Formats: sequence, structure tokens, C-alpha cells
Amino acid sequence: MSRLVIEARDVVKDYPLGKTIVNAVKGVSISVEEGDFLSVIGPSGSGKTTLLNIMGCIDSATSGSVKIDGEEITTMSDKKLTDLRLHKIGFIFQTFNLIPVLNLRENVEFPLLLMKKYSSSEIRKRAEKLIEEVGLLNYIEHRPAELSGGQRQRVAIARALVTGPSIVFADEPTANLDSKTSESILELMRELNEKEKTTFIFSTHDPDVLKYAKKIVKIRDGIIVE
Repeated sequence: MSRLVIEARDVVKDYPLGKTIVNAVKGVSISVEEGDFLSVIGPSGSGKTTLLNIMGCIDSATSGSVKIDGEEITTMSDKKLTDLRLHKIGFIFQTFNLIPVLNLRENVEFPLLLMKKYSSSEIRKRAEKLIEEVGLLNYIEHRPAELSGGQRQRVAIARALVTGPSIVFADEPTANLDSKTSESILELMRELNEKEKTTFIFSTHDPDVLKYAKKIVKIRDGIIVE
């Protein structure tokens, strides 16, 4: 029987916007099994990014329950959440979120430095292995500004995976890429999902991306419709 890695129940997220309250997510329940390659699809403003951010410990729910590996995260301290993000979760942002002053290898090494459990030679070895896997070994000394959008997204993937997370969230990972680059990024993610059994949850509004998903959840106006 597959193990549940994420269990979200009746998740609500409200944002104050001036004097009104925006209901971004309205009582969503979702279960994610180990090794899933799950796509959350919906139009812009449907609540998919908010949902990913809540499950990925970047944002907190207004109400409801979210469990990761059986542990309730809605009541966790900031320190425990930071620890969880560092050791169990990888996040790939659509804007890449790379550090401009660091070169490619330093960007990938950064989360390992925060973990404070590897020697500098181990850090270098792990980073270089991932950089090779995403096909960027020849660009290892380049800074983000010297790379194309597709290359930057590959760096972001390497950085998200370098800590060996069990769950990776990818928010619109192909939004800023042309279709050919998008395909190679999705192939890479699926390969890592199959090889490492890493659970991937990605949001998209691109129907072409769906052929890569093993499971699809459709969200509209903050509600799961399918």
C-alpha cells in the first residue's frame, strides 16, 4: 500500500486586500502518495500557487489541517518548519529565485551549507553530481545572468534536489520557457521522479504539461473541481 506523504484537509486561505477579504483557497482537501507525479492545474488566480505554498511550508493556512509524513504542520513552530523545509522539501519557483552574485555551483551548494552536516568536499561532490544530472557541468562557473531561462530553471531544479528531499514542489516550472525547453525540463523531473522515487507536485495552467502527470487535480476559484 502506498504511503501518504501529504494529507491536507479542509484547507482555507484568506488574504486581506484593503477592506475586503480574498478567499484564495476554500476548504480544499488533497492526499498525495509517495512517488506521485501530481499536477495541480487551474487558470491564473485559481489558488494553485497558494495551495502549493501552504503544503510546501512557505505560507500558512487560515484554517484546516496539513500533515507531512503524518506530522501536523499548521501548529509547528517556525524553527521546526524551517527544519522541515530544509530536510524534506525542495521548491522550484517559476522566477528561479537564484542568488545573482553566486555562480551556478555556489547556488546549488547553498542549501547544503545551511544544513551544516556535510564537509566542504561532500558539498562540492553532491552539487557537481546534480549539476551533471541537469546537463550543466560546462557552465559551473557561470552566474545566473549569463544563463538562458531554461538553464536557470535547471539550476533551480538541481538546487531543489541537492538536499535529497522526499517531496519537491514546482510552481509553474515551465511558465517562462519555450515549448522545447519546457519538454526537456519536464522529462528531467519525471526521470528524477522515477529514478529517485521523489514525489513531485507541480502547478500549471498549460494543458501541454498534463501529459507528463500521473495524477491531475483541477482547481478553480479556490475549490477542487475534479
